[in-house]
Amino acid sequence: MELKEDTWVWVVVQDPGGNEVFLGQHDEVNDESFIPAFLEKQDALEGLEKLARDKDKEYEVQAIRYHLLTRYAEENGFLIFMLNSRGEILNNPAAESEVAPHDNK
Repeated sequence: MELKEDTWVWVVVQDPGGNEVFLGQHDEVNDESFIPAFLEKQDALEGLEKLARDKDKEYEVQAIRYHLLTRYAEENGFLIFMLNSRGEILNNPAAESEVAPHDNK
């Protein structure tokens, strides 16, 4: 799955309005840390329930430009997995080398 740089995606933010951080996940089997992202807000809201998180913390779904999220992920050692509302992975980040700058459709 290729996304244009200016595509808006939805992520889960922990401690909104305070010490905000993206909610990351860790795949123990493949030893990969990743930030789950969603194409639609409703998918993010539904997918939030399937993510590992601290039940005592506050979470909020927020939109961010894909290129900003990829920069943050790269700087902090995370991959980005695009998920659907059921928490299923829609992309294989290991097979993707960079963000697509243009949509050739």
